[in-house]
Amino acid sequence: MKVMTKTMFTVGLLVLLMAVPAFGATINKSVKIEAGGESSGATSVNGSITVGENAVVTGGVKTVNGSIRVDSGARIESASTVNGGVKIADNVQSDDLSTVNGSIKVGESATVSGEIEAVNGRINVEKGTTVSRSVSNVNGQIELSGAEVGTDVSTVTGDVKIVDGTVVKGDLIVEKPSNWGWGNSKNRKPRIVVGPGSTIEGVIVLEREVELYISETANVGGVRGVMSMDDAVRFSGDSP
Repeated sequence: MKVMTKTMFTVGLLVLLMAVPAFGATINKSVKIEAGGESSGATSVNGSITVGENAVVTGGVKTVNGSIRVDSGARIESASTVNGGVKIADNVQSDDLSTVNGSIKVGESATVSGEIEAVNGRINVEKGTTVSRSVSNVNGQIELSGAEVGTDVSTVTGDVKIVDGTVVKGDLIVEKPSNWGWGNSKNRKPRIVVGPGSTIEGVIVLEREVELYISETANVGGVRGVMSMDDAVRFSGDSP
């Protein structure tokens, strides 16, 4: 039920935001904000949105069927799409990042003052990037490499890699699949890896069985749910 609620809420919210765009919005064309430019925001329905280097966008960038790309040094509020990926370059400042069907990639030394959320899509966050709130998806791998997350990291059927000294200040949560969808993926055990030097200040909460690998040099507050720390495979070296 929790997964269904999250998915329906995300889809409904994004579609509501995009279904009736402002009169000045673009319907079937892509939008580009030039490098160094300023904008109050950008909206499209069937088009991609690009924000150039060092541009300043005081509003959100939103599309339904298209990707969003934000180049290095730019500042935006939020970025959201329904069918498309979100790619954030190095040293970008942003608020919430979200997609329903697509991946989210955040480069190095970026600042995300909100949350990162996907439904069906991979999430990658690179070295030196700080996410103030949560990182979550339902399907797709989450990989955090030298990043910092202010609250929880959660998934349902996706693999999770927390590596290169990443710090998660909340919990790592693997939710139990609902009975209404996701096909065979809900029966597959997600692969969870906490790599060398990485830290989960909270606990690993497992509502389903997973393949759990924890480095001997990782710091984890504990494991609870359907598995315990005794079920984890401890490993040395860079990866299991």
